[in-house]
Amino acid sequence: MQRYGSVPPSEAEVIVALGGDGFMLETLHAHLDRRTPVYGMNRGSVGFLMNDFEEDDLVERIAGAGRAIIHPLQMDAWTEAGEVVSGLAINEVSLLRQTRQSAKLRISVDGKVRLEDLSCDGCMVATPAGSTAYNLSAHGPIIPLDARVLALTPISAFRPRRWRGALLSHEAKVTFEVLEPDKRPVSAVADGLEVRSVARVEVRERRDVGLTMLFEAGRSFEERVLSEQFSG
Repeated sequence: MQRYGSVPPSEAEVIVALGGDGFMLETLHAHLDRRTPVYGMNRGSVGFLMNDFEEDDLVERIAGAGRAIIHPLQMDAWTEAGEVVSGLAINEVSLLRQTRQSAKLRISVDGKVRLEDLSCDGCMVATPAGSTAYNLSAHGPIIPLDARVLALTPISAFRPRRWRGALLSHEAKVTFEVLEPDKRPVSAVADGLEVRSVARVEVRERRDVGLTMLFEAGRSFEERVLSEQFSG
């Protein structure tokens, strides 16, 4: 800030975020209303969503950066108490068991039941931008940013044991119904927003919301996703 100066975020043409991937998500969420492009520099652990940290030539690097437009997921969660909580997720919406008991979920896609009873630690819907995060750790597929598909990925599926998830159209609406919620409570998480003891959760892409991340030339988000598929 001493070297380059700063203005309030409400006046900025570009926001420079110094931190890790989690801070990038926080920054994008914090400025959803203005949708100001964000140029991240890694001062965290992984930094998949960030550029390398360099103090020199910041203005020139931002001017030459390419843009990656990402579309978040809309989560609408109904709790056992009847409350409705909504939120946006840039990476994924995940359902997670709250106790030692496995979660039991019924999964529908566009109103048609596709999985009557999934016994698992949880399940998630991931965006292409989030496909290399929690989704990949749960053995879900890596998705190119322009593929217009979503990943539906189980977390430690017990029954059916061999179900590995599905790739869905980005226009699909996924509905999770929690079976035996009193015995097997489940929470729903949209990035940093957690809703406890949910009964039903609906997830869909918000194509009308576009968030912009800036990446240096030669290190585009598309290139990172492609390289990740060939990493050891």
